[in-house]
Amino acid sequence: MERAADTRHKIQLGGLVIKAGLDDLASNELLGALLEIRDIIDSPDADQNLRRFMRRGRSVFEEDEKRRERKQPVKGDFE
Repeated sequence: MERAADTRHKIQLGGLVIKAGLDDLASNELLGALLEIRDIIDSPDADQNLRRFMRRGRSVFEEDEKRRERKQPVKGDFE
């Protein structure tokens, strides 16, 4: 069962990459961007940055939910 949970987690992470519009980056570019985010999270302003990230992500998910209610396509959804 642990393997299935790991696979699901990886699929969800891939979906987030697509939702963010980063799926067209080369692997080394995407990894570099993620490492930059890791540096930001490890900075002295980590709490402030994480709150900013959370607000931005929440707003995207909320807008997606509104689109679903209006039956409009949402980037990253699989039909």
